[in-house]
Amino acid sequence: MLKGLRFAFIGSGAMAEAMIRGLVERAGVPGQRITASGPRGERGEELRERSGVLATTENRVAVKGANVVVLSVKPQVLHGVLDELAGRVAPGALVLSIVAGARLENIAGVLKHAEVARAMPNTPAQIGLGMTVWTCAPHLSEAHRGQAKAVFASVGEEVFVGDERYLDMATALSGTGPAYLFIFLEAMIDAGVHMGFSRRVAEQLVFQTARGSVEYARQAGSHLAALRNQVTSPGGTSAEALYQIEKGGLRTVMSRAIWAAYQKSRRLGKGVEE
Repeated sequence: MLKGLRFAFIGSGAMAEAMIRGLVERAGVPGQRITASGPRGERGEELRERSGVLATTENRVAVKGANVVVLSVKPQVLHGVLDELAGRVAPGALVLSIVAGARLENIAGVLKHAEVARAMPNTPAQIGLGMTVWTCAPHLSEAHRGQAKAVFASVGEEVFVGDERYLDMATALSGTGPAYLFIFLEAMIDAGVHMGFSRRVAEQLVFQTARGSVEYARQAGSHLAALRNQVTSPGGTSAEALYQIEKGGLRTVMSRAIWAAYQKSRRLGKGVEE
């Protein structure tokens, strides 16, 4: 599906690098068929050394002759980038945006290019275990849809949604999700250190527990409450710990945090800056 295509990444940050690595290492795209553009020449040199890609500091140079253009810049600079590239993307090329909050209609309108899809990946894409939720305009061809799917599948699992509003939800749940898990894991590790474990041992215990629990939950196919009950004996240590968690309002805090992220994503889409 991606054979023979040329790619341009406008923005060369961590997520762009994750996608580049996925294309090169998992999708078999030669590095020399990928051009990464960014304001820092030294960053381009890093990507060239790691993945064999071409690098430039000129966005217009990067998109010249590209079959797939990936917009991977910060939301606050996107409009300027779109203005710069308006009318410059090759006819028939596919544009993929991973910019949080940026609507398909706005991208296509400013860029003067109709073949656009947008997605919300997350940082585990850097090790091929990402979760990407994506959508596109109804008129996008099956060939372009297949290309988008293949790009996102190269960095982990992908889910297509037919309504663009789900992208804001995905931003709050899976896109921002690693941050929630990291702070929870950090709290567990700090508690282990407080009890007397070395940080190295506490990290090993917590990381493997989290890894095993997630995989066990996926394979078990049971409701999470049922799995939680399996390790909660009446009057036991789990019951005491869970009592404190519920007393502290963890569920409410998580719900409010995710809702706040969702609302922020919607505001970004409307061009609201705070």
